[in-house]
Amino acid sequence: MKRLEPNLLLAVTTGFALVLVTVTASVYGAGEPLRNLLLAVSCSGGFVLLNPMLLRTMKSPVRPPLIHSGSRGMTAWSSLFPMVVILCAAVPVFWPGPDYGLLIIIAAVWFGVTVESALRARRA
Repeated sequence: MKRLEPNLLLAVTTGFALVLVTVTASVYGAGEPLRNLLLAVSCSGGFVLLNPMLLRTMKSPVRPPLIHSGSRGMTAWSSLFPMVVILCAAVPVFWPGPDYGLLIIIAAVWFGVTVESALRARRA
């Protein structure tokens, strides 16, 4: 490997943050741990598999990866993905009790966006 791909690093860090959200929601929330794990896997996988079909159906233009050489500021903006997901992981710690399934779904979709961007960068 000659250089590290920034989109892949973004997907890996957001994936670790998603794992943290799933663990904190399972420990401090009211949901079942297995259900939370299945939510995280199915929502992120479903987004990665179904979003390209939806974009083709809607005839949307092809989007570049999140981090590319044509845009310098996107590197800083894309660092918000793992940071916001990590902040979401802190919510069940400070407000324990309710079911945080929706929080896991949101974090899984954000992880799916970064994985899709890493796949697009790999193809380019």
